[in-house]
Amino acid sequence: MLPFKPITIDDKELITKFTLPSGYMNCDYAFANMCSWQFFYHSEYAIQDDFLFIRFFLDGHKSYMLPVGKGYIKQAIEILEKETKTDNHRLCISGVTPEAKIQLEETYPNGFRYITERDFFDYIYLREDLQFLKGKKYQPKRNHINKFKNLYNYDYRPITREMIPLCMELECKWYQANKTDEDIEDLRHENQSMVYALNHFDELNLIGGVIIVNDEIVAFTYGSPVNLETFAVHVEKADVKYEGIFSLINQEFVTHLPEQYKYINREEDLGIPGLRQSKLSYNPAILLEKNTAIKR
Repeated sequence: MLPFKPITIDDKELITKFTLPSGYMNCDYAFANMCSWQFFYHSEYAIQDDFLFIRFFLDGHKSYMLPVGKGYIKQAIEILEKETKTDNHRLCISGVTPEAKIQLEETYPNGFRYITERDFFDYIYLREDLQFLKGKKYQPKRNHINKFKNLYNYDYRPITREMIPLCMELECKWYQANKTDEDIEDLRHENQSMVYALNHFDELNLIGGVIIVNDEIVAFTYGSPVNLETFAVHVEKADVKYEGIFSLINQEFVTHLPEQYKYINREEDLGIPGLRQSKLSYNPAILLEKNTAIKR
């Protein structure tokens, strides 16, 4: 049996030693996501034979992420197969990208069946596209930003610990203005994850930024690395009465990120029509397909 234990902040260095150099772009490998959503997914990890294994639980079902390591993937899958046989259930691997699917098929020809999950595809952009918004396809974004700048004087600042209570105040306003009977539970979970992340901002090594108008925070965002070249934006909240505010904070935040990040992962759309339209409007360089692989 693998020595699984719950993921905590204390495990950050151990887990990111595997994930950051891996090249995996899937936002689920961002440590801050694993940690801040642990209350919901009950995520656990184990290390064996130079592989990192991560499993989580959803609706009573146990699933695994693709193991991360430098060895042969066959060796890692065999370890997982032994693990699942003791539980008497089929091996289920979530978040399998096309590259990982090829790897699995080469190792286990027709050994898995795949379920494509469009609602959980990651939207990945070139950092320079979001920063400079060049060309005709980004004209609407530039128009929104210019309109905002013509109407308001603003400051962009990195999030500091002193700002966190003010960010939470804005989140409460956003929650009250946007909640519906259909999504109230999802928004509560998002809020719980956000509260945890903001209260452990430094320990998670999050990077964030705010837009300030008339000494008031009107937008905030934060995220963390997925790998050494890919940065994930976990949260973006704003007062929608300021037209163009989302386009502005998106551009400002990306502009102020460390230069090492070539790709920006703005995560999934969860099947929400407005969110999907918004993410597509930024013209992703990669729409990262994710599948669930179930062992036959």
